[in-house]
Amino acid sequence: MQKITFLLVFLIGTSMGAQVIYQPFDSEKLGERRELKIQLPRNYNPEDKSQYPLIIVLDGDYLFEPFAGNADYQAYWGEMPKAVVVGINQKNSREKDLFYDKEIFFPAHEGASFFEFIGMELIPYIESKYNVSNFRIVAGHDLSANFINYYLFKDYPIFRAFILLSPDLAPEMTIRVQERLSTLKTDTFYYVATAENDIVDLKERIIGHNSQLEALSNPKVHYKYDNFEGADHYSLVGMGIPKALNDIFSLYKPINRQEYTDHVLTYPEGPFKYLEKKYADIKFFYGFEKKVVENDIRAVASAALRNDDRDALRDLSRLARREFPESMISAYYTGMYFENENNLKRALHNYQSGLLLNASDFIDKDMLLDKIYSIKDKN
Repeated sequence: MQKITFLLVFLIGTSMGAQVIYQPFDSEKLGERRELKIQLPRNYNPEDKSQYPLIIVLDGDYLFEPFAGNADYQAYWGEMPKAVVVGINQKNSREKDLFYDKEIFFPAHEGASFFEFIGMELIPYIESKYNVSNFRIVAGHDLSANFINYYLFKDYPIFRAFILLSPDLAPEMTIRVQERLSTLKTDTFYYVATAENDIVDLKERIIGHNSQLEALSNPKVHYKYDNFEGADHYSLVGMGIPKALNDIFSLYKPINRQEYTDHVLTYPEGPFKYLEKKYADIKFFYGFEKKVVENDIRAVASAALRNDDRDALRDLSRLARREFPESMISAYYTGMYFENENNLKRALHNYQSGLLLNASDFIDKDMLLDKIYSIKDKN
C-alpha cells in the first residue's frame, strides 16, 4: 500500500494564486520515495466539477517551474485552459530512470519501472486526488525527452501531447516514431525543438528526426518543429515551452482577428453556427467543455451585424441570457437583438435592466447608458 505524505503547501501570491504543492511519493514500482511538485490552477476548488488538462513534466528539478509559470500565464489570459502541472524530480535518479536496453533500445530494469511508475501509479493517484481530464501532456528535455517517446508505443497511448525539448534520441527511435505516428487514430500533438547552438550530436539527429516526420500525412497527428535561432541546449527550453503550449491549445484560443475574417464572417451557416461548432470541437478535441467567453460573443455579434444576420443575433441573445444571467452581457446583447429588430421598447427595457447587473470586461454602465440615450433620442 503506497503511502502519500504531504510536506508543505505553498500559496503563490494571495489565495487567488496558483497553489504549488511539494510532496514526497512512496512508489511501489520504484521501491523508493520520489519528490513531486504539483501546481493547481488559480482558485482551484475540489468541489467544483470542472476538469483540467494534466501536464506531466520529467526533469521536474528544473523544468517544472518554467512549465508551471507558462501554463499559469497563458491560462490567465484565456490562451489555454487552466491545468494541473506535475513535475517529477530526477536529480538523483535520472540515469537509472531513463535507462534503456542497449540492444533493443526500449526501457529496461529501472527504466521500465520508471515507465510503469508514471502510467500505473502517478497518473492514477493524481486522478484520484484532483479534477483532471483525460487530456494529458508529457514533456521532457534531452534524455527525458527521448524517454517520453516510449508512451507512443502503447496500444492506447496515455498522453495526447508530447513536448520534446532537444531530445537525446535513442538509436532507431526516428523510424519507430515515424511508423507509430503514421498509424495513430487519436488526435495527437507531437512537438520537437532544437536550436542553432544546440549540442552538435543531438542537433544532427533531431534534424534527421524532423526530416522524416515532416513528411507525415496522418491528419490525426499535429506535428510542430522549431529550430530556434541564437539559442542553445538550455535557452531553447524557455522558447519552446510557450510555443508548444500555444500550438497544442490553438483551437482553444479566443477568436482573433484572422479567425474572425477567415472563418466567422464567411461561415456558410452563419456566425452563430460557427460559434457552436467551435465550442463543440473544443469539447470533442480536448475532452472537456469550455465556457463561452465574452470575446467570442463580441466577435459573433459583430459578424451578425455586418452580415445582417438576425437569426444569429437572436440565438446569440439567448445564449447570453443563459450563460451570463447576472451580467450586463445578457442585457446588452438581448437589447442589441431587439434594437436590430426595431423593437425599441423591448430594447430599451433590456438596456435599462442591465444597469442593475454586474459589469463585464467589455460592457459597463456607460455603454448601456449610451444605448439608452440613443433610443430615447429616436423617440
